Amino acid sequence: MTKKTFKNVWDALEGDSGMARNLVIRSNLMIKIEKVIEELGLTQAQAAEIMHVTQPRISELKHGKIEKFTIDKLVNMLTRLGQNVDVKVRNPKKAA
Repeated sequence: MTKKTFKNVWDALEGDSGMARNLVIRSNLMIKIEKVIEELGLTQAQAAEIMHVTQPRISELKHGKIEKFTIDKLVNMLTRLGQNVDVKVRNPKKAA
């Protein structure tokens, strides 16, 4: 039996490399939102009001329901929390 290794759990779960990368980006954005909420000492209700979403949406985020969020929605949420979000695209063959 051959043992296969993966860079991350998303590569293991998703056969399509583009979709796996999308999941990595979404999970990183979700983690950042949780950290900012914690750093600001916000309740779920307060965070929801600031981000223009419902409190149940914050609960879904905190419970890792990644399928409920798109990259653009997560970027909007972070922006409303006062965060700057940048996108960087790089050629993996040129990465050192």
